[in-house]
Amino acid sequence: MTKSIRNRVDLEGCEGTCSKPTSEKPNLDGDWFNFYLLIILYIIQGIPVGLSGALPIILQSKKMVTYEDQAAFSISLWPYSMKLLWAPVVDALYFKCIGRRKCWLIPLQLLMGLLVLYMASNIDGWLPASGKPNLKMLIIVVFVVNILSATQDIVVDGWALTMLNKKNVGYASTCNSVGVPFGMFIGSVCFTLLVSDQFNSTYFRSTPGTGGLVSMKSFLYFYGSMTLVITSIVAIFKKEKDSRLEDGYVNINVFQNYKLLWDILKLPRIRVLALALLTTRIGYTATDSVSNLKLIDAGVSKDDIMIITTALYIIKCIMPIFVSKYVTGPKPMTYFLKITPFRLIWCTTYVVLIYYTPSLIRKDGLVTVPTYYYFIMGLVLITNEVLNFFMLLTLFAFFCRLSDPRFGGTYMTLFNTFFYLGFLLSNTLVLKLVAFLTFRKCSNNDQNCCTTPDLTNLCKTNGGSCVVSVDGYYIVVFISLTIGFIWYGVFRNIIKKYQSLNASHWMINIKRPVTVIESCLLSK
Repeated sequence: MTKSIRNRVDLEGCEGTCSKPTSEKPNLDGDWFNFYLLIILYIIQGIPVGLSGALPIILQSKKMVTYEDQAAFSISLWPYSMKLLWAPVVDALYFKCIGRRKCWLIPLQLLMGLLVLYMASNIDGWLPASGKPNLKMLIIVVFVVNILSATQDIVVDGWALTMLNKKNVGYASTCNSVGVPFGMFIGSVCFTLLVSDQFNSTYFRSTPGTGGLVSMKSFLYFYGSMTLVITSIVAIFKKEKDSRLEDGYVNINVFQNYKLLWDILKLPRIRVLALALLTTRIGYTATDSVSNLKLIDAGVSKDDIMIITTALYIIKCIMPIFVSKYVTGPKPMTYFLKITPFRLIWCTTYVVLIYYTPSLIRKDGLVTVPTYYYFIMGLVLITNEVLNFFMLLTLFAFFCRLSDPRFGGTYMTLFNTFFYLGFLLSNTLVLKLVAFLTFRKCSNNDQNCCTTPDLTNLCKTNGGSCVVSVDGYYIVVFISLTIGFIWYGVFRNIIKKYQSLNASHWMINIKRPVTVIESCLLSK
């Protein structure tokens, strides 16, 4: 009798979450408002990520930073790989009268908006039109903005699992994959082109002048102000469901949440999955992180790259409409694995493009980009991004299916942290390796290897210039692709097996408090 009661208590403790998924077909009728709200919240989250990607391109175009400086700036994105440290706090501490997720979302977005306004008031001094930028302040402020954005990601990912009806939870990945890229488009492409003097002169300005369509200050002021307005509207009009009414609701404190996180990490399957996620992006990191910078070095305008990138974001916004049936299916990772080898092979087209770019766009020492080059570059970039985006959709859908709604913020943050940590660490490492493995020598003195500022100045004083003798980019791409194919061979069958497991295999059983009657029976 004692054993049967204990078993019943354990089963009741995970009731509603360890059961089989609902068999109802996804249908957004009655859920459209929540669907669009989630997209808006993800857009707000994506803009800082876009700015973090636009600023390195702007810095590179000014020819005032090195690849080591770029590696230093890449640290500003690290909060997305660190958010697991405070995710249990976000999941456990909240005011019931406001809402489990809403009480975090409102102050986070208000702080984000205010900090962006502060950045706007100082951006002209930190990133001047000429002269060396204040890289230290840019890194600090963007880093803090990304801390707020990363924490908002924890909140929205957790809220998405309960804001949408159970039958529509697969659309959470669609909201993420539409909203975040659109926000990144605004923060990267729109920001870069709208503030570009060259873009304005080429396409809009009829008379000579300086400056873009808008200034950096104006753009940032607009984003910060809109964030404050949208946050106020959500605070006033959006009501959050009482988390205590959720199926299988378990109230645990911060310490228990960290213990829960530790229990999750101790699951053998989670450890293997973590290793797979940490290394899954290594094969593509060199081409994804460095290729655009190398194109700029070769003479391609940053504006031309961003114009092509515009087409990429249009495709990203449209793609989920056509691929939702694949990513919301029972085995989304099947498509992820099918595409992996093709994407690795496609990375070699970047290498060929960058190698031949100088000879294709330079004539008699002047940059003259032929029309056919834009088609070639567009084909390479767009194909790579289409493959990448579809793989992200399938991966996020996989995360949603594995996550326990009771601790959705912790689960989703755990999986996303492993994925982004692997990308960000390899991103910084790749930029460092490209600088380390690139060798130069003076054009009129083979003995001068230009390894120090003094040797570089000596070369210039003697009428020479430091030219690249060995480009580390090609070495790093070869290393990355080799690791990528090894990853595919090691984890292919493992991931196939994991996606076939029932959701209960990934959950931690949390016992509800035993009643007085049950405790009396257990003592007998």
